[in-house]
Amino acid sequence: MALLEFFGETCPHCIEMHPLVEKLEKELGVQFEKNEVWNNEENAAKMSEYDKGICGGVPFFFNTETKEHICGATSYENLKKWVKGE
Repeated sequence: MALLEFFGETCPHCIEMHPLVEKLEKELGVQFEKNEVWNNEENAAKMSEYDKGICGGVPFFFNTETKEHICGATSYENLKKWVKGE
């Protein structure tokens, strides 16, 4: 399973999500693959492959196991449920 996080370096919503992602990594022992897309064309192309026009912005989270996504900032509880496939 891969938990993908796509973000923009100075995106305020992305910055808001960083502590929640770090907390989840510690709490659940999972690892997010973090991809900055505003300054990295390769990561932006990768985001397009997973996003397929669903969100079109950051933050964008994609779970490769469940194929579920989250568009934008969300609560810790929602992010946790998404990681666990609930």
